[in-house]
Amino acid sequence: MSPTQTAVVDVIAGARPNFMKIAPILRAIQARQADPAIRSGLRYRLVHTGQHYDARMSGDFFTQLGIPEPDVNLEVGSGTQAEQTAGIMTKYERLLLDSRSDLCLVVGDVTSTMACAIAAQKLRVPVAHVEAGIRSGDWGMPEEINRLVTDSITNWFFTTSEVANRNLRASGAREEQIHFVGNTMIDTLLANLERLRPPAVWAEAGLQPGGYFVMTLHRPANVDDAAGFARLIEAVGVAVRGLPVVFPVHPRTAKTLAALPNRPPALLTIEPQPYLEFNYLVRHAKGVITDSGGVTEETTVLGVPCVTLRDTTERPETVTVGTNELIGTDPAALQPALAKLFAGQWKKGGIPELWDGRTGERIAEALDRILLG
Repeated sequence: MSPTQTAVVDVIAGARPNFMKIAPILRAIQARQADPAIRSGLRYRLVHTGQHYDARMSGDFFTQLGIPEPDVNLEVGSGTQAEQTAGIMTKYERLLLDSRSDLCLVVGDVTSTMACAIAAQKLRVPVAHVEAGIRSGDWGMPEEINRLVTDSITNWFFTTSEVANRNLRASGAREEQIHFVGNTMIDTLLANLERLRPPAVWAEAGLQPGGYFVMTLHRPANVDDAAGFARLIEAVGVAVRGLPVVFPVHPRTAKTLAALPNRPPALLTIEPQPYLEFNYLVRHAKGVITDSGGVTEETTVLGVPCVTLRDTTERPETVTVGTNELIGTDPAALQPALAKLFAGQWKKGGIPELWDGRTGERIAEALDRILLG
C-alpha cells in the first residue's frame, strides 16, 4: 500500500453507548498508521454530536477509555428525538459541506447513528455501520427504528453475530457488504479488566463480591408509568431476599423515581457511574437486573447472571450462548427467576464467536481494504 494514499473516516459518537464502541476502532486505526509494515493512510476525524453532553453520560468515558478530544463537537444538546435528529443532521451536513470525508462510520443505534447516516448519504458520502443487523422486532423502541433506517442506507455492515448477518441477508444486503467482525464493546471490556476500580458506594455500603445485585432501568415501558414502576421496584425488593441492589439512576428514570412514595430498603440509588466503576460493580455482583442491551453483552463475557426485563432482545446470543435470561416486563416474573439464581441453578453460559477483543483491528483492516484497496 502506498503511504501517499490517504482516506478520512468520520467516526461518529454522540451518546454513552457509543464511546465504548469507538475506542477500539480509533486505537486500531492509530496502530495501523504507526506500523511500519503497514503504513496505513487511513485517518479518522472524531465527531461528537453532543447528544449526551454532561460528564456523567459522556465526558468520563473519554477520559477513562483514552479517547482523544473530538476533532469536532456539534453540540446539539437536549431536545425531543425529532429535535435532536434535525439538529444533528443540519450540523453534520454543514461539516461535510465545509470539509468532506471519505466515509461516515456510525456505531450502535442511537439518534446520532441514524441522523449522521442520513446526512452523509444525501451528500453521497458512503456509510459503514458498526453493530449492523441487530434486531429486536419491537418498533416501540426508538433504537429499533434507528437500526432499520440506518441499515437501509448503509454501504458496509460490521456485525457482531451470525444472527445479525442473517437479518441483513434477509433484508437484501449482499454478501460482500457484510463483514462479521465481532463486538467492539467486548474489546473495550477486555482491554480494561485490570483497570476496573470500585466506586465510592463499594466502601460506603460495605459491599462484598457476590453479595449484592446491580440494576439498570431506563426503557419507557419500565420507568415512565409511576404505578408500574412502583410495582417493579417493589418486586425487586422482594426478589433479592435482603441483598443490596446498587441502582445507578439514569436521568430518564430519576424523574419517575423521585415521585415514588416508598422504596425498598435494599435499594442503593447512586449517580450514573463512569465506565471503570460501573463494570467493577457488574463484575463482582451476584447478578444484574436490567433492561439494557449492552449490559447483557458485558455480563455474558464476565460470566455474571443477568435478568433482562424486556419482552424482546436485539442480542439473542446473550440468551442462547451467554448468561442472560429474558423474562418480560411483568414484575411477577422476577421472584422465580432470582429463586433459580439463589438455588445455584443459573446457566453457566459461554462467549459468542469473535467476542475476543480484536474486533477493532478487524474493522480497521476492512476499512483499509474498502477505502484504499
